[in-house]
Amino acid sequence: MKLLLATHNEHKRRELERMLAGATGAVRWELEVLPADVELPPEDGETFAANALGKARAAVAATGRVSIADDSGICAAALGGAPGVRSARYAGEHASDTENLEKLRREVPVDGALEYVCAIAYVQADGLERVFEGRCAGRMAAHARGDRGFGYDPTFLPDEYSSTNDGRPGPTMAELSDEQKDLISHRGRAARALLEWLESRPRPSAG
Repeated sequence: MKLLLATHNEHKRRELERMLAGATGAVRWELEVLPADVELPPEDGETFAANALGKARAAVAATGRVSIADDSGICAAALGGAPGVRSARYAGEHASDTENLEKLRREVPVDGALEYVCAIAYVQADGLERVFEGRCAGRMAAHARGDRGFGYDPTFLPDEYSSTNDGRPGPTMAELSDEQKDLISHRGRAARALLEWLESRPRPSAG
């Protein structure tokens, strides 16, 4: 079964398709990116769900196909939940991942509580809509470590790997394997919730 993913980002397509494969690793829900000429609306919603729904609705309006979209970010308790939906542009509209990360590290103390949040929206042309949310709690690392992740991953210590057997700090999100990260990440949890719902219902005829 094919679903349209409301993005032009091939990396995101591969990542979400892997997560929707489930425990077997077999591709049951094939994802395709948007046609190049389809533009997405700005991510100016007040919530992750609003941004995800906006993108999925735009994809359906342009193509008539069953579409999904995601929006995600990081929330810091010390900042009242910021940067939240502005995570990708926290240090400015055209800020790099490094600039966003450095700004967060300046403003959040070591061991400060962090939470990754992801919302995945599913929209059909007949008006059916669902939103699935995933969260991953963690803390601010003393030092940025790892090169496997992106965004804020090098400074995010997930609670599930909070320490090693000898008491040292555990790995950051950027030091985990894909399998480890998918199991605990906000996006992995949202994708599994979507997958469970998809597998529990008749597959849509359009897609």
